[in-house]
Amino acid sequence: MSSPQSPGGHDEPGELTGFRVGVTAHRRAADFISALERRGAQVLHAPALRISPVAEDTRVVEDTRALLAHRPEVVVVTTAYGLRRWFEAADAAGLGEDLREAFRRARVLARGAKARGQVLSLELDDAEVAEDERTSSVVDRLLAEGVAGRRVAVQLHGLTDELQLERLVAAGARVETVAPYRWLSADDGERLPGLIREVCARRLDVLTFTAAPAVDALFSTAQELGRLEELVDALRSGVTAAAVGPVCAGPLREAGIEPVVPERYRLGALVRSVCTHVAEERTLRAPTRFGPLEVRGTGAVLDGRFLALPDGQVAVLRALARVPGTVVPRSALLAGAESGHALEMTVSRLRRGLPVPLVETVIKRGYRLAV
Repeated sequence: MSSPQSPGGHDEPGELTGFRVGVTAHRRAADFISALERRGAQVLHAPALRISPVAEDTRVVEDTRALLAHRPEVVVVTTAYGLRRWFEAADAAGLGEDLREAFRRARVLARGAKARGQVLSLELDDAEVAEDERTSSVVDRLLAEGVAGRRVAVQLHGLTDELQLERLVAAGARVETVAPYRWLSADDGERLPGLIREVCARRLDVLTFTAAPAVDALFSTAQELGRLEELVDALRSGVTAAAVGPVCAGPLREAGIEPVVPERYRLGALVRSVCTHVAEERTLRAPTRFGPLEVRGTGAVLDGRFLALPDGQVAVLRALARVPGTVVPRSALLAGAESGHALEMTVSRLRRGLPVPLVETVIKRGYRLAV
């Protein structure tokens, strides 16, 4: 597919061109990565967890038989994927029609709209939905109505939400659970540590999460590497975390990290939220003599053309763009142990990489952006 062209004939940069995005998803990762790359992102994929194969989860059939023996009065559905997989396993075991009948006789509550949609797609009666798509809200509703002595079946999603189950049991409910899938480690021993190194070095702009257990897996791996504190610090300032919904955002917020969360808890909405965030928060815009300049994570956009630049050159250009036309002293551009000669070489190479004389030298003072 050809790239869109700007009036000047250059490739027109996408919304995420010049930004580096980390992806921890396993399920539907290809679709998610494709959507990011179509918008120009450089993607680093390091799946934290994967969903266990159906063949490995024979327990779901055993749990379904136990549930059918008692006929629950209430069924709580937490994920569309889990419900679909539950019925696929039940159908394969010859229990599908019995499970459908159990659902028809029970009151069904869904954690969110996608779960409700899956209930309807299975030609079951409509389900009540929690507006904020939280299991805790479903449990709140049940507790407010009273569950003492009632049989409540809960479809789990990967990792057991022990707190919500304990709340139901404490209120007198007879709780049974079915886990149609489990989370397993997807790390090959290299990619996740590599992702952690990139975050700690702040070489990513955004790190995305589509499941809360993936956050826990990332933190656990960082702990094993002795870099958890460094990782959390980078996600608090430097690298933006983005989560598909409030449940996924929970472990991040508990660590003092405030992620970007879309209003609709969908992958497409997450992609759009990432685009909006980098445009508003991670793009530095400045007027210049040669037209508007945008400084992005890995380069700059000038005259509708993206110019990829090394990190050191981007840092210099960003410092100048923060105060367009104002002289920035050499001392303010020196980072760490970098020498004055190294700075001169960085500026010289930056100038050679730009199509116009955008960086001016002010003798014995420093550099400025041409405005």
